[in-house]
Amino acid sequence: MTTAVSPFRISVSDDVLEDLRTRLRRTRWPEAELVSDWSQGAPLKWIREVCRYWDEDYDWRAREAQLNRFSQFTTEIDGLDIHFIHVRSKHPEARPLIITHGWPGSVVEFHKVIEPLTDPTAHGGNAEDAFHVVCPSLPGFGFSAKPAVTGWGVDRIARAWAVLMERLGYGSYFAQGGDWGSAVTTAIGALDAAHCGGIHITLAMGTRPNVEGQPTPEETRALEGIKYYADWDSGYSKQQSTRPQTLGYALTDSPSGQAAWILEKFWAWTDCDGHPENILGRDELLDNVMLYWVTATATSSARLYWESFGPKRRTPHTITVPTGVAVFPKEIVTPVRKWMTASFTNIQHWSEMPKGGHFAAFEQPELYIAEVRKFFGSLR
Repeated sequence: MTTAVSPFRISVSDDVLEDLRTRLRRTRWPEAELVSDWSQGAPLKWIREVCRYWDEDYDWRAREAQLNRFSQFTTEIDGLDIHFIHVRSKHPEARPLIITHGWPGSVVEFHKVIEPLTDPTAHGGNAEDAFHVVCPSLPGFGFSAKPAVTGWGVDRIARAWAVLMERLGYGSYFAQGGDWGSAVTTAIGALDAAHCGGIHITLAMGTRPNVEGQPTPEETRALEGIKYYADWDSGYSKQQSTRPQTLGYALTDSPSGQAAWILEKFWAWTDCDGHPENILGRDELLDNVMLYWVTATATSSARLYWESFGPKRRTPHTITVPTGVAVFPKEIVTPVRKWMTASFTNIQHWSEMPKGGHFAAFEQPELYIAEVRKFFGSLR
């Protein structure tokens, strides 16, 4: 295994882009839904319009250049090439911070927060707010390599991230994440407590309800979220955790199918008042879809569910490092402090956010930046 860190730039071939346009134009569309809302899934009219825009108006080369403004690298860890953004701050007070995305997200989620985190004095902050930001693509996601063997679950990823931070010369660091990034960040706090000085998360799906007597308003909100997720919103997870390979044939072959599979979750999980384009631009939504399409990672990304919820279940961790939690009101299941304390024994910061959903940095970059500065600033 090499420990080399190699520069990387996103450079999608013209052949891949032309193939995408051909497939979009040849899409065989289903009939429209039989309802006037999203209750049967992503509406045909909108998905067709997004795919028309994707084919005719979306400028990947311009978007590619925007993403390439960040310094990017690859390095081999545990036999797998890991892609990551790494932007060092000019401020000597800066502390290292590794931020991790989830599914159906990517490093695109963080494109609005990396510069304010690394260069706070240019974005309304102070020099002491600065971070050196490391933003990896999960194994099997985006431009990271696809695991060729089983076993790349949350704990293995957390150990890989610890190796990455050490390899970059960071003897101590902070970690933040949402969705699977919350799970990986939690595991980092447990498995690399000697070097991780604190974690911040926005989701605690591994926490089990512990209701005593009448539920509090906080517990009621979370219990309602759990029920809705189980009844109406978790079918994707069951499919990806049981038959990711079967699902992958359709999503890898059809860009409209891949887009619909992802974009429905940006309707369901964002604080968007009924439509994802109320909170995120069409170009940035498609940037995220592109990181799945051009890398053909529908199947390999879905396997993280199989690794986590399939035949082998993870052993829960106890986390003793300082922990911060931000509760965004439209999160899938909002965290409950009382339920978390058994596993997270050192919660030092808890924020009820005024707005926002599952993709915190993507949806509400200003709130996310202020939250990260506030919590990790308290640990400096």
